[in-house]
Amino acid sequence: MRIPTTLKHKPVIVSENYENVDGRYAYNTDTKGLSLGLAQWNDRGKLDISAKVWRYTGEKWSRQSEELPLHRVLDLAILVCRAQLHFREAYRYEKLYDPEKPIIDRVGLQGDAMTVAVCTDNEKIDEDIKLFSQALNNDGELIGERLRTLSAILEEMGY
Repeated sequence: MRIPTTLKHKPVIVSENYENVDGRYAYNTDTKGLSLGLAQWNDRGKLDISAKVWRYTGEKWSRQSEELPLHRVLDLAILVCRAQLHFREAYRYEKLYDPEKPIIDRVGLQGDAMTVAVCTDNEKIDEDIKLFSQALNNDGELIGERLRTLSAILEEMGY
């Protein structure tokens, strides 16, 4: 299925077979493609690049398709990596985190820091964190493959 090029997001770099590699949803997903392109929110004279997740319901392109600025895509990758790192050692805590210190890390970005923390406002956090940890563990192979690939590409880029 071809990603539409007539909508406000203007694809430049695409993965039109994403449905074949969409993690555990591969070959059974409505996410048909990913693209990097010119953002739909561009104003005249202003240019932003965005990433877009393209979803197709079987009849039409879905309103649940999502467009994100590239820095947010990378911030999400940082958040995933920091969460992975936390859960490698989380077994040391009875609740998989320290309730007295729910902040996992502060990641320096742009002269400030992105706080990474366990969401203690979630009234079912003690249940949910166990489920989250189990799901992260279940998807370890899928996530690990992508992290190794990302690491290799970053190394090739000189990072």
